[in-house]
Amino acid sequence: MTTVQRQRPGPHKKKALRGDRLSAALMLLGVAVALAWANIPGGSYDGTWELPLTLGAGDTAITFTLHAFVNEGLMTLFFFLVGLEVKHEFAVGELTDRSRALVPITAAAAGLILPALIFLLVNLGDGEPDAWGVVISTDTAFLLGALAIIGPRFSARLRTFLLTLAVVDDIGALLAIGLFYNDGLDIWPFVVAVVLIGLLAVVRFLPAPLRPPAYVLLGAALWVAVYLAGIHPTLAGVAVALLIPVFPPRRPEVERAAEQAQAFRESPNPRYAAAVSRSLRESFSINDRVQDAWRPYILYVVLPIFAVANAGVHITGATLADALASPVAWGILAGLIVGKSLGIFGATWLVCAVGRGQLAPGLSLHRIAGGAALSGIGFTISLFLVPIAISDPETQDIARVAVLAASVLAFFLGWAILAIGDRLSPPQAIGARLARPVDPTRDHVKGSMAAPYEIVEYGDFECPFCSRATGSVDAVREHFGADVRWVWRHLPLDHVHPHAQEAAQAAEAAAIQGQFLQMATKLFAHQGHLERDDLFRYAEMLGLDPDRFADDFASARVLRHIQDDRLDAEIMDLNSTPSFFVNGYRHVGPYDSATLIRALQSGARGAPAPR
Repeated sequence: MTTVQRQRPGPHKKKALRGDRLSAALMLLGVAVALAWANIPGGSYDGTWELPLTLGAGDTAITFTLHAFVNEGLMTLFFFLVGLEVKHEFAVGELTDRSRALVPITAAAAGLILPALIFLLVNLGDGEPDAWGVVISTDTAFLLGALAIIGPRFSARLRTFLLTLAVVDDIGALLAIGLFYNDGLDIWPFVVAVVLIGLLAVVRFLPAPLRPPAYVLLGAALWVAVYLAGIHPTLAGVAVALLIPVFPPRRPEVERAAEQAQAFRESPNPRYAAAVSRSLRESFSINDRVQDAWRPYILYVVLPIFAVANAGVHITGATLADALASPVAWGILAGLIVGKSLGIFGATWLVCAVGRGQLAPGLSLHRIAGGAALSGIGFTISLFLVPIAISDPETQDIARVAVLAASVLAFFLGWAILAIGDRLSPPQAIGARLARPVDPTRDHVKGSMAAPYEIVEYGDFECPFCSRATGSVDAVREHFGADVRWVWRHLPLDHVHPHAQEAAQAAEAAAIQGQFLQMATKLFAHQGHLERDDLFRYAEMLGLDPDRFADDFASARVLRHIQDDRLDAEIMDLNSTPSFFVNGYRHVGPYDSATLIRALQSGARGAPAPR
């Protein structure tokens, strides 16, 4: 499997696309089953979902219908997953970069408000104005599934934009459910819920083996307390998710896992095996582990079951005729199709036009317009809110018909906009090739310029997974010897690595005195000590001229060199370290030494990457 790619998605992107398509396909199958079942004579569909279920015993028992168990029980898991995504995006994901996140956040807000206003305008008078919540939310699973089915070229940036937008959209929808669609507050269960939330907040301080069962037990208790308080219990899932910590992989835990793996390799036994497994697991946050473990069950089981339970509409000529004359149906159609499209596209255009935000490289306005149209697919939360916001069963059926119709129309409208726009303005790959060739007079090169293989690394000295910190490129150079050269360029990630910029300045100042590699080795060996005093001490240890080092450290020459590397990275849309270019082409995927060796062997420098 090659990982050097020009215009093809990497393995993780292919997996995401396949997952999006499968989830959408299963939900569509659920809709088809529900519609067929609901229109079989005999009323078995309604009878099945009205079957009673009892949880608990005696006075503490709670009785549900099977339909309520799906919507208030199983869907708690869906909202839990949404909450995990929200927490992850704000902590370590797209929403950490506030300038880049501003455009989708503003677009999502407009995409929540404008549909609700349109629905209210259509339903003033004889309609159902309280049902405005039905049109505010985009279905994340169907949205990404629709994009995967349409399959526009180079869609990664559009997918990221829409996913970010959908996360903010989910936050708004969850707030709307909690604030406007509840049965009134019962104070004592609410107090218990607050206490449980406080207990959940301190679970992170428990010993690692106790945290998962503590989250499960306290989360289940919170669900019951929220339900008894009169608040929709699915919000308990969101609350638990937001209290679960998230962090990027940490170098010490990874190193500990490597040491234990080496011990297991030398002396295989169950105790070492358990230690390796535990260390590997704990190197990732609970948020990441739970998302990875639960996502398939929620996308491929819970959401299709939800579709079967909620999309069953008994369709007759009278139902369709009533829908055509109903302000509820027209409000839903106008809100989801017109409101979502105009709100998202208009807000994006306005924010960019006034200079308050900018689109990521390769993301054009016509693609935003197509994504905005697709955002009118409002399946899951829309159908979820129908029985909560509308009391009349016949009006509920009309609303469900309208939601399904709007979702279908939004899909084809988005497809048409993307297809026509891409034909008129074909998209181009961003950052597929190295923007500036290696220049031995200004770049930091280890190895011969005549070597047939080349690996260019954009990184920073505080990055715990950059190649010199992990030794991956050292292993590559040992494998190829004189046949490979390694090139270093700077990409200080200031928002996560606060000392990276000054560390880069120290390396450049040392380079002027001919000791870049020696200083780089020092910086990587002491990543936890990169204060300015530390940097000057390392210069002294290397025997550098201290006065010259101090002058060069803050010189225009050094700052310009680092800034040039930053600008190259920006042009190629690099936003993480390490980022590699192998034989002139962007490397996508794992960057361990074995993978990099295979990537280099796929072709000599300048040769086309394999398709």
